[in-house]
Amino acid sequence: MLREVTRMVGVVPNAAYRHFTDRDALLAAVRDEAVRELAGRMADGMGKVRPGPHTPTGARLRLRAVGQAYLEFARTEPGLFDTAFAVPDHPGDAAPFELLQAGLDNLAGAGVLGPARRPDIEYSIWAAVHGLAVLLRGPLQSLPEREKARLEAQVLAFIGAAVSQGT
Repeated sequence: MLREVTRMVGVVPNAAYRHFTDRDALLAAVRDEAVRELAGRMADGMGKVRPGPHTPTGARLRLRAVGQAYLEFARTEPGLFDTAFAVPDHPGDAAPFELLQAGLDNLAGAGVLGPARRPDIEYSIWAAVHGLAVLLRGPLQSLPEREKARLEAQVLAFIGAAVSQGT
């Protein structure tokens, strides 16, 4: 992998080690950049929502934007998506997860998500979106793009309905 990357950027493989102590340090740097890119896309999607974050409509649309950006990143940047999750328990994980939490906090603040249901619901939501992203790049990759888009919309609608129950 390192040889291929250095060839693509036009340097010799050893050049990477002048800037990074080893393969793990290089992977961590690329991973951090992938996570930053993912978080940036999620934040951009949230920022495009016009209704305020503490209104029911704005809170719902922001949470949906987080999920859409996540799925789109997995679809359009498969290498970066894989790299973003290549190193377990890495400190750079926080930004995308914090955006998901902020979206859920907005829902709670807007009265859409009941306070009794708020604790730790982000893990179920993340599992659903991440699971679909992995399935669409793995066992379901041969599905037509139209069907993949339908599944993405279905999962996001399922999440939207789930967070709106029991308010």
